[in-house]
Amino acid sequence: MARTTGSHSDITGPRIRAAALRLFARHGFAAVSMRQIAAEVGVQAGALYNYIPDKQSLLFSLMQSHMEELLAARAAQDVPGDALARLEAFVRFHIRFHLERRDAVFIAYMELRNLSSENFAAVEALRRTYETTLEQVLQDGVTEGVFAIPDIRIAARAVIAMLNGINTWYRVGGPMPLDAVEAVYWDMVRKAVGG
Repeated sequence: MARTTGSHSDITGPRIRAAALRLFARHGFAAVSMRQIAAEVGVQAGALYNYIPDKQSLLFSLMQSHMEELLAARAAQDVPGDALARLEAFVRFHIRFHLERRDAVFIAYMELRNLSSENFAAVEALRRTYETTLEQVLQDGVTEGVFAIPDIRIAARAVIAMLNGINTWYRVGGPMPLDAVEAVYWDMVRKAVGG
């Protein structure tokens, strides 16, 4: 099939991903057709297959990319200090990284059920890697005697769930600036782990 006039792989491919991300977040993976994605991008539906094999692969690619970007950004942080300082850095990093990627975060959590078992396992392994970074900080805090946590894994998941909640309500220009919101969340997390 001929490429649509004005279509270029380095432009159209990212546009397909961006359109799919928006549509999946707004309507849900199951409700979005390849035709809708194509219409959003401005190409023929058949042209999508020049860039992606199928809708499942597209969903997996979006989730995998999000998790890989998250892990790379976290790894790039230089976070010295004790467990308390490292936990605060984690909280602030998580909030800022995820607020800039609301749709990707929504899809990463809400659309897991639509992944094939193989793709689910791959995304879950990436998520587990991220959770492990927080678990290590929490374990170090217990060892240092600054945190009192009965179950490290549950605490890590609870902290991440709390931090992800900000995506549902926070808006730039709202009554509280982001720095102040981060400070409130940091205080709540610190108290939750007994710090």
